[in-house]
Amino acid sequence: MTEFVITVDANDAETGIAEKMEAHQKGLLHRAFSVFIFNAKGEMLIHQRALKKYHSGGKWTNACCGHPRPNESTMHAASRRLNEEMGIACLLEQKFSFTYKASLENGLTEHEIDHVIFGKFEGTPSPNPDEVMDFKWVNTEELKNHVRLNGNMYTEWFKLCLEQVLEQRF
Repeated sequence: MTEFVITVDANDAETGIAEKMEAHQKGLLHRAFSVFIFNAKGEMLIHQRALKKYHSGGKWTNACCGHPRPNESTMHAASRRLNEEMGIACLLEQKFSFTYKASLENGLTEHEIDHVIFGKFEGTPSPNPDEVMDFKWVNTEELKNHVRLNGNMYTEWFKLCLEQVLEQRF
């Protein structure tokens, strides 16, 4: 099934749609989201992306990421993808958004307005092996240090917004 993303202007107003791979090949600005999940201990859920993902395979990142489909709200898309990727259902709240552009492997470019969304979850995720190689709950101070020392192990968007995420967590 061909996937489409919502292209946007610098103010996040919709300008059209594009095929997902085309958007990443041409570096088109499009709408995305990143979901960060915390537990009662204040730990953050991170996962290692499956190696067969179209980019950033094997890198560690937040609970889930994705793109709303045309005519789908960002919050609905975030709930859908969190369930599809990690087998989690929980209340979500958008905290902030940011724009970034990053060159990736395979000639791809992430150029996104990324809506950062938080949730709380207790329990054990049930990840989809097509999406996730591994996952773990991590202490956020230890995570911050590990990212600083081993940035190449983490996705670009995760590194860019981690400080702000930690400042705004619950």
